[in-house]
Amino acid sequence: MTFPLYQRPGTVAFLDDDPAYLEMLADVMPADWPIKLFIDPMDCITSLRQQYPRWESDTWRQQEMIERSRNGQSLIQQILRYWTDDGTQRFELTRVLVVDYSMPAINGMQALSRLSEWPGSRILLTGQADERVAVTVFNQGLIEQFIPKQSSDVTRRLTDSIKRFLTFPVPSQNQMWRSTLTQEQYALLSSPVTARLLSSLIQKQRWVEYVVIGAPFGVLGLDADGQVAWLQLEHKDRLDDLAELAWSQGMLAPEVKDIRYGRKLVDLELQIALNSNKPARLIPAIPLGEEVPLLTAVFPLDIQISSGNYATYLASQANRSVSEVLAVGV
Repeated sequence: MTFPLYQRPGTVAFLDDDPAYLEMLADVMPADWPIKLFIDPMDCITSLRQQYPRWESDTWRQQEMIERSRNGQSLIQQILRYWTDDGTQRFELTRVLVVDYSMPAINGMQALSRLSEWPGSRILLTGQADERVAVTVFNQGLIEQFIPKQSSDVTRRLTDSIKRFLTFPVPSQNQMWRSTLTQEQYALLSSPVTARLLSSLIQKQRWVEYVVIGAPFGVLGLDADGQVAWLQLEHKDRLDDLAELAWSQGMLAPEVKDIRYGRKLVDLELQIALNSNKPARLIPAIPLGEEVPLLTAVFPLDIQISSGNYATYLASQANRSVSEVLAVGV
């Protein structure tokens, strides 16, 4: 298990020719998932294909941020600007597609074969007689998973699978953010123990979106209401360097000693990245875990992304109804 370096919410789409079944699924899905319902395969295919340019544009914008950071521009400032300027457009991109196999005119496999360039995760719902076909579709790489529709716990299995796929970053974007890390940093985050502990810590922050960067080393996170915070990650072997930086910035000897011995962390590198005139903050350091050589500290930022937060986007979504989807021709 490798810790995802880039995470954000996205839309979940369902394609099934049975409106009643679609509405049942929509009713049991978590309320904090944007949902799209399709009963016409061609409508679904057209909708997802129309997102291709937006996926490409979004990926290109992230790549540009990373390239500019190599030329000295603050990556943290660029991410904050991206979240502000993008509004809620990034949440509209479909991350997971659930398709029923048995549909008239065009089956689920045929529909999925027309979406080979779409970068999201695919789940196929199958009838009892379709499972052999589903295995073939899986082996062809058209789906990540298939779930028998007749399973007694189909809604639980489906919900769990979608939740898991929503945590998967887009591979090309994850690879880009990996390039901001040193080999040592990436090796730490690749550890299953580190990944598990860091995931648990981020869940406690209630972040819906975050980015891991290497300089400074940490996680810039955003909650549903647009509040920004910084999770500083400090390797125990680097505490002397941080203490020297604190001393050079005029911090008192007892404070520098607390940093050197890992009792406290200071957000000096964050303040430099923000080009801030505010005084550095010193707070108790918390070990990530006994087996991991990382200390952590969460520094809230006095920054709120009001124009593009996830709560605003969810509130703008229509009710989950097939009839409403049909009315707007989605």
